[in-house]
Amino acid sequence: MPIITSLYAAVLALLLIVLAMRVVAARRSFRVGLGTGGHAQLESRVRAHGNAIEYVPMLLLLLLLLEACGLRAMWLHVLGIGIVVSRLLHAHGLARSHATSFGRFAGAGLSFLLMVVMAIVLLVLVLPRMF
Repeated sequence: MPIITSLYAAVLALLLIVLAMRVVAARRSFRVGLGTGGHAQLESRVRAHGNAIEYVPMLLLLLLLLEACGLRAMWLHVLGIGIVVSRLLHAHGLARSHATSFGRFAGAGLSFLLMVVMAIVLLVLVLPRMF
């Protein structure tokens, strides 16, 4: 059982629910059923949720595969915490500003960095087992 990945999947699922509920609340407030109706606040909320939906699954899949390959628990927690922090930073950055912000930049950058690091570590662990 991938206990560590399960922990971070649960935390990130709760974050996704919060982000989705923020979209629903803004849609109701602005009376917009589809799209953003030209409302910057709704656009920011839609993108915060959408961006999380775009990145969280791959980040969790990489974490799961690293756990399955036997990466030490300490490193799995470092990566899992990094994923949560990156997604919180990004969502917070979009919630505070419609333009470029520290949170958006740091959250996106950390997500990319984590994805690259996890992919490389996974290759290092898997490739020797193939040959």
